Amino acid sequence: MVFAICLFAATYVLMLIFSKYRPYIALGSALIFIVTGMLPLNQILDSIDFNVLLMIAGTMGLVQLFIDSKMPALLADLVMEKVPNVQMAAVALALFAGIISAFVDNVATVLMVAPIALEICKKLNTNPVPFIIGIAVSSNLQGAATLVGDTTAIMLGSYANMSFLDFFVYDGKPGIFFAVELGAIVSALILAWLFRKEKAPVPKGTPRTKVNDYVPTVLLVGTIVLLIAASFISNKPDITNGMICVVLLLIGIIYTYFKKKDASAVLAPLKAIDFETIGLLFGLFLIIGGITNMGVIDAAADLLAKLGGGNIFLLYTIIVWASVLISAFIDNIPYVATMLPVVTGLASALGIEPTLLYFGLLSGATLGGNCTPIGASANIAGIGILRKEGYEVKNKDFFRIGIPFTLAAIIPAYIYFWLLYH
Repeated sequence: MVFAICLFAATYVLMLIFSKYRPYIALGSALIFIVTGMLPLNQILDSIDFNVLLMIAGTMGLVQLFIDSKMPALLADLVMEKVPNVQMAAVALALFAGIISAFVDNVATVLMVAPIALEICKKLNTNPVPFIIGIAVSSNLQGAATLVGDTTAIMLGSYANMSFLDFFVYDGKPGIFFAVELGAIVSALILAWLFRKEKAPVPKGTPRTKVNDYVPTVLLVGTIVLLIAASFISNKPDITNGMICVVLLLIGIIYTYFKKKDASAVLAPLKAIDFETIGLLFGLFLIIGGITNMGVIDAAADLLAKLGGGNIFLLYTIIVWASVLISAFIDNIPYVATMLPVVTGLASALGIEPTLLYFGLLSGATLGGNCTPIGASANIAGIGILRKEGYEVKNKDFFRIGIPFTLAAIIPAYIYFWLLYH
């Protein structure tokens, strides 16, 4: 376990220092986990989240067709007509992404909204890096708002037998949705403050872009509708969301090929798939599988339980803030899966309802990924988009937005849950 922890820590330090080489560092570390036996061969496939990888590949290709149709440029024009300056454009896009992310996977949300942000930044001749980071962290925040917003929310709903409406009203009290929205309001103010110097006016009166094909937009909206619908299906295959995105991409490619009668119709969306981002996530999944197999996450859960002792407030505080810290570096899915039964046992031992600890766990684990550029798949996808556009995201660029955004979102939720559910 000690060697696994050291290798894991060294991997993340190297990825933070050498940001250009993250995929190779992650894949190299994953190979060490496999070769040393810390990740047995029979657990490799179980460690990889093929659903996320397929969803990224399918959505990236579909978004390229969406971009080629000129629809993001039109949406950018519409946003620019409604906002007075660059500052409010950034805040508006982050809030827009958050609304979508409450019902659609965070990664898919970032991939869909990022092209609109890029178009706005091109028109305003401004740096898109903070725009995309704002979209990514806002998407991560809203993932906990509803039962269908994120995998961890689905896991809690299934484990605690919670319905879609329970996220809005639970046991006669306002649910986690309102805690997330409270955090969203505060974090929107933080974003507005972070962009306070971006006061350049948005030009008005420019002609709107003309869309040349509405089919890619229909396919993208169809993706959102199908992803929402699929979230209500119980016992569905694990790769359902990924297959939805891939199948709709194939439909888009076939349609475009017959429309243009050109092989580039097939190649362009396939070239748009960012295999470096997919490689990075692939490696991270294997690394997390390795430390999970070596008992690192179980040990972390046991440590949290011991630190909490018999004090409910202390235990709740530790669960929230430790979840934020741990999820900044560890994928929150295996962490939440491990902690749910631990939290249930702790609540039972203390003779309390586990709701407070459940909501604290979910909010902390969901928002923790916003602390680092590699803490959440949505962040990795957003940075991948920027890299393809020729922009390098430095750690300080991400921390400048991610850390204050996380604190602004989690502190109100932390207080909210304690006041309502202790």
